[in-house]
Amino acid sequence: MSLEDLGFDPAKCLIGGAWVAPAGGQTLPLMNPSTGEQIGEIARGQEADVDAAIDAARRAFEGGWARTPAAERGRVLMRLGKLVEGRVEALARLEALDVGKPLKQARADALALARYCEFYGGAADKLMGESIPYLDGYTVYTLREPHGVTAHIVPWNYPMQIIGRSVGAALAAGNCCVLKPAEDACLTALAFADLAKEAGLPDGVLNVVPGLGSEAGAALSGHDGIDHISFTGSVATGSMIQMAAAKHVKPVTLELGGKSPQLVFEDADLDAALPFLVNAGIQNAGQTCSASSRILVQRKVYDEVTARMAERYGALKVGQAMSDLDVGPLISAKQKGIVTGFLALGADLEMAAQGVLSDAPEGGNFVAPTLFAGVNASHALARDEIFGPVQVIIPFEDEAEAVAIANGTEYGLVASVWTENGARQMRLAKAIRAGQVFLNNYGAGGGVELPFGGVGKSGHGREKGFEALYGFTTLKTVAAFHG
Repeated sequence: MSLEDLGFDPAKCLIGGAWVAPAGGQTLPLMNPSTGEQIGEIARGQEADVDAAIDAARRAFEGGWARTPAAERGRVLMRLGKLVEGRVEALARLEALDVGKPLKQARADALALARYCEFYGGAADKLMGESIPYLDGYTVYTLREPHGVTAHIVPWNYPMQIIGRSVGAALAAGNCCVLKPAEDACLTALAFADLAKEAGLPDGVLNVVPGLGSEAGAALSGHDGIDHISFTGSVATGSMIQMAAAKHVKPVTLELGGKSPQLVFEDADLDAALPFLVNAGIQNAGQTCSASSRILVQRKVYDEVTARMAERYGALKVGQAMSDLDVGPLISAKQKGIVTGFLALGADLEMAAQGVLSDAPEGGNFVAPTLFAGVNASHALARDEIFGPVQVIIPFEDEAEAVAIANGTEYGLVASVWTENGARQMRLAKAIRAGQVFLNNYGAGGGVELPFGGVGKSGHGREKGFEALYGFTTLKTVAAFHG
């Protein structure tokens, strides 16, 4: 799909079911990360547009979306999922063009979006309260009710997936949404909203306001008309959003950064582990909050793991998204600058291997995937989130040291443990500070059913699975005295 094939103007916002120009009449350039060329424009939404979107969402909420039978809300989402499924290739090409993601990865994201719609469509009428045994003469039960108008500020690295797990769950629970996509990744968000109209989602239930975080994002997060905020992105921005929401005492779900480890013990099945050790670090050019940027390896197998990872790295091909190689470009020149800055900090480290720039135009935002070995756990590259295709291998002696290193950052999003020792698996699943722990795998195929979120500076609250539905509702207790 090209921009000319879109059924809407990406330089407009979707508000109240209509495509409208931003109130200020301004736009932002739309850049291709693979070439550095401008390929179009998107709306530069600001406070007035956010106000209009929230008003439209409030009217839709009060107009009956929350009172629509849960089964019918589910049917709308199921239809939307089928529409997404039928346009996987077109959506993947949009994502590759906009974000620089290799086509095979973009296709996986589009299929995940369809699956989120399917899952939450099926779950909409299964969100239930409970009865509570109490004193004689009382009947007590709980109700799960939607918040009202929810704000969704999504990042540029996985726009389709994060819209699916966030907006999909909110809609299923009966909320009406205002979506602010990242200015670097708007196309699939707008396309999704257009498909939602086609699926029969009532006007105003989903509104999309592209724009800068400092303008549209700030107006949305600090707005008194918002009843809940879901944000995925950086720690710094998440902190500002939480402070803005606190002025109006609004609940916030934050999914922030990570410095996720994989722990490889001497009894690990290295053949099974190896693809995960590499792919979890370089997928989406390492621009993943749950990227495995730290590989902790017990000394007995350290040399073997390093050599085998280095061999894989040497075979990685980097190039334009449409070439569908192993690794695409970074999202922007700004992000490339950040990652190359981190690489400069690694000048004192042993570089074990690098990928190969194969089809990388000079204007593109390309960085060769880089593997460092023998890294001390206190080094900046082992401590700070890089958000690029960079991994470090850190040796450890025993289980206690491995846990200490794994828990030695401010983050706690994802971790993985590779060992055949069942008792060790159970001990480390409890000992590691993270929102998700994988045993002899990493990511579990990205299952939409699995609650996702972190601790520490990785954020709080959970998305995905039924936990997302709970987060997008408020619990009401009803206690009836009847004697």
